[in-house]
Amino acid sequence: MTRTRAGKEVAVFGQHDEQTLKQLDDVASRAERAALMADGHVGYVMPIGGVAAYHNAVSVVGVGFDIACGNAAIRTDKSVRDFDQRAWNAIADEIAGTVSFGIGRSNRADDAPVDHPLFNDDAWDAVPTQERTSLKTKARAQLGTVGSGNHYVDVFADETGAVWVGVHFGSRGLGHTIASGFLALSQGKPWGEHVREAEVLLDLDAPIGHDYWELMNLAGRYAYAGREWVTRKVVSILGGRELELVHNHHNFAWKETHGGEELVVVRKGATPAFPGQLSFVGGSMGDDSVILRGAPGDTAEQRAALYSTVHGAGRVMSRTEARGKINRKTGKAKTRGAISREMLEQWIGEKKVILRGGGVDEAPQVYRRLGKVLAAQGPTIEVVHTLRPIAVVMAGEKEFDPYKD
Repeated sequence: MTRTRAGKEVAVFGQHDEQTLKQLDDVASRAERAALMADGHVGYVMPIGGVAAYHNAVSVVGVGFDIACGNAAIRTDKSVRDFDQRAWNAIADEIAGTVSFGIGRSNRADDAPVDHPLFNDDAWDAVPTQERTSLKTKARAQLGTVGSGNHYVDVFADETGAVWVGVHFGSRGLGHTIASGFLALSQGKPWGEHVREAEVLLDLDAPIGHDYWELMNLAGRYAYAGREWVTRKVVSILGGRELELVHNHHNFAWKETHGGEELVVVRKGATPAFPGQLSFVGGSMGDDSVILRGAPGDTAEQRAALYSTVHGAGRVMSRTEARGKINRKTGKAKTRGAISREMLEQWIGEKKVILRGGGVDEAPQVYRRLGKVLAAQGPTIEVVHTLRPIAVVMAGEKEFDPYKD
């Protein structure tokens, strides 16, 4: 379906509520082109699942606070036949005890690449001098941490029985600090001051736009380094070997050519899907995930989508709706949520998924079904592999993490 906004046709895949479409229309009024993927829902200013293209400008709030959030998946040389149920339970326990969830690296593994060359990148000079050392220290401490919310480490089996490892997380406190800092600067406020979420387009030829672009890309390299380290750490826990890596951001901006002109394409909860490009897209803790490929050819639908696709199944229920309102001081429920722990565990049990951590606000019931979402994207993508979850490891329900997606 398409919507017309300020004389522009905006591609919309799937069905969405009016609030999400209203956010899309608002963003489209300032963009050259825009689209909404089938997993879309309300976000901060720009809807999750939204794609917007600009001339030599970038939207800080469009990229979002979790800069370079994304997915990585590794196909290993292991088969499901190599493990029994007892072994899978032990593996889930070892992942939970080795990989850190929450704010900093606190579990057994302490060999994250904290001396990565990215820590010597000139982009750091764009951070205010008085903030630079502390931000680097925080970034080193959080490199290779998964966080909480909808971030995870999963072990899967594909249709052939091959074992895959998949992860979902971003640039942690580094990206959040960069986004918050430039959101303030774009509104004429000092770095570090809290301001409301509002879209201001930064000219990439102006100093503020140039500096944001450099730091955004630094956060992207940081996220890639963290995801690849965690994924490979889990492959080593399995005693396996890496055969294939599929890796992609879904909260980021790229310089791309569309219709013969160079545009800055912002994807917020949307995955690049150029013809032949692979991506890993997760379902929920109790549903299948997929390895996708951008469809061959160059169709009108692909162009309308700005060569983008979904980044997940898409929420249909907010965290507060799912778990109820919680008293932050006591940790007790103030209002009852729509999803109980029993409902979550029943779904997981029927699917025979081993779960470590995870809260009711991330239960399968709060998400769309991925198959329907993919179908709504039409012939823009192809499913290469279907990944059945064996073990899902997430932060505990009460794990504190201010940077969750």
